[in-house]
Amino acid sequence: MKYDFDRIIDRRSTDSVKWSEKLLQNRFGNKESIPMWVADMDFMVAEPIRNALIERAQHGIFGYGQKSDEFLEAAVNWQRKRNDWVIEKEWILFTPGVIPALNYIVETFCNRGDKVIIQSPVYYPFSRIIKNNGCHIANNPLILTNGKYQMDFSKLEELACDSRTKLMILCSPHNPVGRVWTEAELRQLGEICIRNNVLVVSDEIHSDLVYPPNKHIPFGKISEEFAMNSIICTSPSKTFNLAGLQLSNIIVPNERIRQELNNKLQTIGIDPNSFAAVAQVAAYNHGEEWLEQLLAYLQDNLRFIEGFINERMPRVKLVKPEATYLAWLDFSDYGLTPQELQAVMREKAKVALDDGYIFGPGGEQFQRINFACPRAILEKALERIANSIDDVK
Repeated sequence: MKYDFDRIIDRRSTDSVKWSEKLLQNRFGNKESIPMWVADMDFMVAEPIRNALIERAQHGIFGYGQKSDEFLEAAVNWQRKRNDWVIEKEWILFTPGVIPALNYIVETFCNRGDKVIIQSPVYYPFSRIIKNNGCHIANNPLILTNGKYQMDFSKLEELACDSRTKLMILCSPHNPVGRVWTEAELRQLGEICIRNNVLVVSDEIHSDLVYPPNKHIPFGKISEEFAMNSIICTSPSKTFNLAGLQLSNIIVPNERIRQELNNKLQTIGIDPNSFAAVAQVAAYNHGEEWLEQLLAYLQDNLRFIEGFINERMPRVKLVKPEATYLAWLDFSDYGLTPQELQAVMREKAKVALDDGYIFGPGGEQFQRINFACPRAILEKALERIANSIDDVK
């Protein structure tokens, strides 16, 4: 069927974090701000998912759920179909989201005082998770060259050599800079971590949202050795706009590592809720048509952003994403402090974006904008930004 991604749906009365007037007022200073910050989409989910959830709701009983064979096989089949990666259903652990999973992983495999590698500017909860578990951030900043970010492998080796470094959290594809790492890059990273006994935790939540000709490569698919030294975090939540259902599939090929993590999860006692399980099966088994149409719409939105910036905001540089629905905008030509740039967006433009500085070193002159919305909303937000930034000399 044909989906209408131009349809504007009012989300303000649905307890949406993104569209909450109270949150917009408290965090961004104006309840009328256009929310383009948190990474969920303003699109209705695929019809097979909606129908499956309605049918489940009409059953009328919502007791304890479990990881059924159908639930696990849907995830196995999706990896085979989309990424040509053959995994076993026994490798999959359930958590209520990737962020909880990362918390459990750091808590399980690190002691207080240990170090965890990240690559800023990067998804900001990573830093909070590391610090809240009593560990230290070992930052390997990405290098921006000619509009494209690269890894600093020399620095990575230096950080990995430290005996206190136990984990590396890899963002693949990378949020917020939108890189899809090549196999050569992943191999170099993986070999460094293996040499230094550093466990790779690969957050691959955006892996289905990749634009041609780029191709996502699951870290655990590259080699048996890499699989045995990794935990791969996946979920249908970003792909199919299901973040509120709290589900993720944590793929752990190494039996020893899997058992250690599962022991932690069993002490907490978590299983998929009735709606999360149904949604995953429907999404992975019947949602591909919707996803392909979504990707085409997102690419059109990205082209719109690129054209708008070239025409109306030529001093702004777009770091064009190879994946995700998040654009990384460089305002460094204006010479503003992070606080001044924030004030322009919040007080003048009245657009709620994620400030680049929260993603760590290297993000200070940037803003992250979520373009997974109807074109009319995107255009309105960009117009507000352009009209406000024009006054800055």
